[in-house]
Amino acid sequence: MKLSLGPLQYFWPKEKVFEFYKQVEGWPVDIVYLGEVVCAKRRELKLEDWLTIAEQLSAAGKEVVLSTLILLEADSELSRLEKICSNGRYSVEANDISAVHLLDGKNKFVAGPHINSYNVGTLNVLHACGAERWVMPFELGQSTLRRLVAEKPAAIETEVLVYGRLPLSFSARCFTARADNVPKDQCELRCISDENGLPLQTQEGQELFTVNGIQLQSGVPCNLIGEMDVLREMGVEVLRLSPEAGSMAELVNLFREVADQTRSTTEAVERMHKQFEQQEWCNGFWHEEAGMNWKENQVQV
Repeated sequence: MKLSLGPLQYFWPKEKVFEFYKQVEGWPVDIVYLGEVVCAKRRELKLEDWLTIAEQLSAAGKEVVLSTLILLEADSELSRLEKICSNGRYSVEANDISAVHLLDGKNKFVAGPHINSYNVGTLNVLHACGAERWVMPFELGQSTLRRLVAEKPAAIETEVLVYGRLPLSFSARCFTARADNVPKDQCELRCISDENGLPLQTQEGQELFTVNGIQLQSGVPCNLIGEMDVLREMGVEVLRLSPEAGSMAELVNLFREVADQTRSTTEAVERMHKQFEQQEWCNGFWHEEAGMNWKENQVQV
């Protein structure tokens, strides 16, 4: 099973982004997704900067995929999308159907998780357009995934997010700006100070959501490390982790060990509880329940 590092969801300073991906060069991940996917106003890095990082990662033996913006609102954003889709070197993760239209019949691509790939008919259409891999939408559960993997075209790979906060919604309005009671057009890129997003808690102190500019995420990360044997048995080829500040290297190494079957899922769950004892997780969507729920996967810790 391959490990992938999904696109960076948060807005970090340029120097921090370059430093992060310099570390990624030495991590045991096979695929790295690059690019701004959340907000077009985040311009710390230009396309040329992302391509520089892509060259460095390629030289380190990683497969690089350029990810596209999820919510397009202006002609300038469409122009940037066209440049990404016609880059001529790297595969593209299409996160909007307009990207699929631009790539159709021209380049192989990855159908991102924000395209509604809910049935095999959709996967057949995407494959006919050139999709060589699809990423399961985050809200789908294991029974739907099992059916789709069994019925999909044999030539299209399946990728599943196994760790990271779940993107739940995108809006033309900016939640971070709203939290500071300023208009979106005067946001002053305040989200750059929230390296892992802005926690949004209930009155009881429960982490319900994470505010990330125009994006709302789950309050806590999704964690499917206890389900990796099931994912392997289903025939899932790629396991995705979503970047975050903090202990990303340790997480990648732990998931790599389970993917390579040098550590059991039981041992991995126990290790995570000991190493990240203050961290909570969710896996409700996988179990076809409310997404914020957490089940211990029958592992006693």
